[in-house]
Amino acid sequence: MTEQTTAETGVPTPAEIESHLLEFLEARTKSAVSPDLDLFASGLVSSMFAMELVVLLEQRYGVAVVGGDLKLDNFRTVQRITELVLRLRDA
Repeated sequence: MTEQTTAETGVPTPAEIESHLLEFLEARTKSAVSPDLDLFASGLVSSMFAMELVVLLEQRYGVAVVGGDLKLDNFRTVQRITELVLRLRDA
């Protein structure tokens, strides 16, 4: 069985979420970003920029990032951000 696409379900797949986040980050930072790159250790993302990511996630994916979900570890890599979106979306 193949993974359905957003066009088929109306819901972005994990791969589509990851791809969108990579495109967004690369456009904003003007740097290549891999899914497992530590965004904070690399200096590409600050805590203020992480808040911009929160707004992006809430608007684009219809999730609410609040309380314990606002910790930096959830935003350390694109993989972790994608996992956060999936967890919040499925909750």
